[in-house]
Amino acid sequence: MSRPIAITGGRVIDPAQGIDRLADVLLKDGLVEAVTDAPGDTPEGYDVVDATGFVVAPGFIDIHTHLREPGLEHKETIATGTRAAAAGGFTTVCAMPNTEPAQDNASAVEFVLRIGRERGVVRVLAIGAVTLGRAGVQLVEMAELAEAGVIGFSDDGNPVADPNLMRQALTYSQVTGLPIINHCEEPSIAGAGQMQMGVIASHLGLAGVPPEAESVMVERDIALAELTAGRLHIAHLSTRRSVEAVRRAKERGLRVTAEATPHHVSITEAWVYGLAGATPDDGALTIAAYDTNTKVNPPLRTQDDVDAVVEGLADGTIDMIATDHAPHATVDKECTYQEAAHGISNIETAFGSCMVPVHAGRLSLEALIERMTAAPARFLGMDLGSLKPGFPADVVVLDPAAAWSVDPSAFFSKGKNTPLAGTSLKGRVMTTVYAGEVVHEAGVHVA
Repeated sequence: MSRPIAITGGRVIDPAQGIDRLADVLLKDGLVEAVTDAPGDTPEGYDVVDATGFVVAPGFIDIHTHLREPGLEHKETIATGTRAAAAGGFTTVCAMPNTEPAQDNASAVEFVLRIGRERGVVRVLAIGAVTLGRAGVQLVEMAELAEAGVIGFSDDGNPVADPNLMRQALTYSQVTGLPIINHCEEPSIAGAGQMQMGVIASHLGLAGVPPEAESVMVERDIALAELTAGRLHIAHLSTRRSVEAVRRAKERGLRVTAEATPHHVSITEAWVYGLAGATPDDGALTIAAYDTNTKVNPPLRTQDDVDAVVEGLADGTIDMIATDHAPHATVDKECTYQEAAHGISNIETAFGSCMVPVHAGRLSLEALIERMTAAPARFLGMDLGSLKPGFPADVVVLDPAAAWSVDPSAFFSKGKNTPLAGTSLKGRVMTTVYAGEVVHEAGVHVA
């Protein structure tokens, strides 16, 4: 067992307990010992992390992470993905089931959980598939996967397109108590679209995805959740109409939750031009255009959609931030936009990206931390996301004002696919502690 740790002098923000004050956080035997009322009075025998001038919060929780193992280890492994998570301030990650083979049976789930325990730098939880092979034809044995320890069910990038199958899955969610997490996209509307439908897609000559491809599926799933009284979670909400549909569902008291990603609260479709959000002055495209690192599903949206998502986070319509961290090999992105894989490697940049609306005055820091800690912990129904005595000693030290340049070559993740390369973010993770062990440092001195 490691020596106890005292994180001293920081502004402690723990939304689950309503704490926002200068305090010391004491960690012992892998658990939170106390949040003191008298900062600076450190007991003897504690290693000291000086957090003066920084924010101290519970470790972040990501309910939507792609770790790629088993089967796609050239993109990411549980070891590299969890190391990247620690650098991003995350102490719990939930592995999505789009692996090869898919996490559609107990043995596959048990493999992920075991490798997570053996090689993971932070806590790894597993999400089971909704259908066998994520093929959308036959439901998995949900009770079996629930017993194996999954925290929910999702076919991830494959939406459950058959409404009757989705109805059955939501009905079973009453039995397991676990959510059905749907990638809300109506395939017949999305078609072969590559990015958000609109002027920019037309300018680039790329097939567009109408925003209704998402909102139609969101509204369908909400109707089915109301029919079945099932538990529905909507992944990566990204359009104004979808946000409004979730808001109405919550007003009716339905069991519906939603998440938003760091990229859908901070960047827009204009980033496809490859100019960090700017548009060509004279309309002439440069060699930077068609930045395949911007290709993601759902696609980057309009500024109005980004505004709506931020509003949804601020008022609680959207419950939490989830990264949808999707690392890819170089070959998956160094190709034409049409051939490129969907996804952004973003777990290491998540906090900085999410600070964009905070620095703009549109989302409070306290609300952001709540959406990354207490809210996902409630979703999981686990004793996480708080600095309550006896909870796991999962802590992150943050510098909300620190500016830093994104260098993908320095990522711990195997995936270097980010449109943020070379840009500056304001908000940095300084130290991450998992189960009482320092697992990441970026400048805070550990005595």
